[in-house]
Amino acid sequence: MSGDLSVGIHDLSFSTTQFVLTHQTLAAHNGTDVGKYHAGIGQRAMSVPAADEDIVTMAAAAAAPIVARHGADRIRTIVFATETSVDQAKAAGIHVHSLLGMPSATRVVELKQACYGGTAALQFAVGLIHRDPSQQVLVIAADVSKYELDNPGEATQGAAAVAMLVGADPALVRIEEPSGVFTADIMDFWRPNYRATALVDGRESITAYLQAVQGAWKDYTEQGGRALGEFSAFCYHQPFTKMAYKAHRHLLQVCGQEIDEERIAREIGLTTSYNAEIGNSYTAAVYLGLAALLDQADDLTGRAVGFLSYGSGSVAEFFGGTVVPGYRERLRSESHRAAISRRQPITYARYRELHEHAFPVDGGHHPVPTETTGPYRLAALSGHKRIYEPRQSGLAHR
Repeated sequence: MSGDLSVGIHDLSFSTTQFVLTHQTLAAHNGTDVGKYHAGIGQRAMSVPAADEDIVTMAAAAAAPIVARHGADRIRTIVFATETSVDQAKAAGIHVHSLLGMPSATRVVELKQACYGGTAALQFAVGLIHRDPSQQVLVIAADVSKYELDNPGEATQGAAAVAMLVGADPALVRIEEPSGVFTADIMDFWRPNYRATALVDGRESITAYLQAVQGAWKDYTEQGGRALGEFSAFCYHQPFTKMAYKAHRHLLQVCGQEIDEERIAREIGLTTSYNAEIGNSYTAAVYLGLAALLDQADDLTGRAVGFLSYGSGSVAEFFGGTVVPGYRERLRSESHRAAISRRQPITYARYRELHEHAFPVDGGHHPVPTETTGPYRLAALSGHKRIYEPRQSGLAHR
């Protein structure tokens, strides 16, 4: 492995859903003060998939612009991270590979460990590039977070996909060594195979997250990582955006530093804007935070960014990245804002209908009405097989 090889994120693109439920609408239904959502957890809206949308359609929509810009000739691996997989055996990335017409000489694999999976995929990709710098890896993190109706976690739901092209001499962010890692066997959030919705112990999950922040940082420093003050910004996993602030305060305390709210806002504030509108996207959440930071910051050239990825159960990792000169020329800020603004607001009744939608399990032919205006859709479940199709051609922009 070449120690001086620069490897990292060469391109980044995200997508979300056709519909959005605002927290104003949710609060009106619940008879709740909307401030409980806006100020309490830092959420303003949540993306809701149409009946013909899922992790595959979002993933393909996120990845298509990357393939259009760079081509697929050097992409020999697709790593798809998700905890809301559409099949227990087949990797969701194979559907994406097919929809995007990628070469057959490609390895495709799916990774799972709650919300941490996206970072596992990124590190998997970095290792592959160190082995062969001529290759590129397409990393996709896509999820639909779903809790039972009227559950305390309901207000944090969301859905999105982030696609990242990982390669040598990256145009956006160089991923640094070392990493600090932490694992503990905790049942703070989980979804048994027989359930469509997750189970969560909210109080335990916050405690477990903060424990993992402390453990991952401790290991990072023991591995010879940067000092805390060297980082200009921090991208945390965001099950809800206020959790990033809790986590950063905890890290400052662990490091014996003063809790300065202006400093916290400066180091965290820009990373939460997309997540506040989209909701929790599990594996994609940290990298939506990165997208928001890169799209909005004045100039981060040469600056170090800290990443804290947490997945319930639990696994966490802290690592650093340096923003590359010229990165602003490669950003997709306009299309990212469009992905959020294009969503159609829905009523609570419509949201509930979509939330409770489920396919029959009889193996029959069950077509799905066209609802999404995105480039790819789930057309049917037929013979227990998911059938995907492009909605129309020419929608993947460079």
